[in-house]
Amino acid sequence: MKQEPSNEHVLHEISPLGENDILYIADRHKKEFTYPIHNHQVFELNFVEHATGVRRIVGDSNEVIGEYDLVLITSLELEHVWMQNECQTDEIHEITVQFRFNLSNDGILGKNPLKHNYHMLNEARKGLVFPMETIMKVYNQLQELSSITDRFEAFISFLRILNVLANSEGARTLATTSYAKVVIEEHSSRILKVKNYINKNYNKDLKLKTLSELACMSETAFSRFFKLHTGRTVSEYIIDIRLGYAARMLVDTNKSVADICYLCGYNNLSNFNRVFKRKKGCAPTEFREYYHKTKIIV
Repeated sequence: MKQEPSNEHVLHEISPLGENDILYIADRHKKEFTYPIHNHQVFELNFVEHATGVRRIVGDSNEVIGEYDLVLITSLELEHVWMQNECQTDEIHEITVQFRFNLSNDGILGKNPLKHNYHMLNEARKGLVFPMETIMKVYNQLQELSSITDRFEAFISFLRILNVLANSEGARTLATTSYAKVVIEEHSSRILKVKNYINKNYNKDLKLKTLSELACMSETAFSRFFKLHTGRTVSEYIIDIRLGYAARMLVDTNKSVADICYLCGYNNLSNFNRVFKRKKGCAPTEFREYYHKTKIIV
């Protein structure tokens, strides 16, 4: 795969997918992961097996994976990498499918019976990882995909894989909304209003009273309503937004951890460090160092 510089840190990959092509499939057996953190102007479904101990970074998500991993990324800017880390095997198998779709609600993906696919691809702008049960549902199809010589049949087979993924449960987003710079979408106008307010005022003291008044509800009713619609409490959502901005600043700026702490709405550095480590698995300084050492300066 060709490469070109994009900004100070992240490698911008030029995909082998031609402008007139819709699908590119790479099926590789290798001893280790060596490719640096990168992004590209195409969507990507990446499957790896025999990869226990590999570290996967997608935006501000930093996780060590097990034997199998399947991730869908539809952001053109979201950085990602699979690193060797503590993986001991030399029989890694990786299948990468790069593709180009028009992700528009007005297009074919926004119509039945493909609406589930549209919602999944839209959610995958933050990176979407699938559970083992779902991986096993598409395992054989993924293994056979690169051997299909007819490009039309390969495309149809890939659509079937996406359809299975879209109709399966348990997929989990990886990067936070604020880190991935994803425009907030919400069916509930009340929740959307509150989310937009939090996104614009994350660096300020956010009171439940203020947020509930925006939604024209009592604090108790709003708390239940928010949890029902988002799956998270109000405080959990605020933490995720603040830490997403913090992680982005750690990666993209040279600001001190203390400065980032206060810029993201925290007034106590110890509390910020504790919350960051609990949510991200490492301290802010470790996150910055770990993230930057996976990058190539170009």
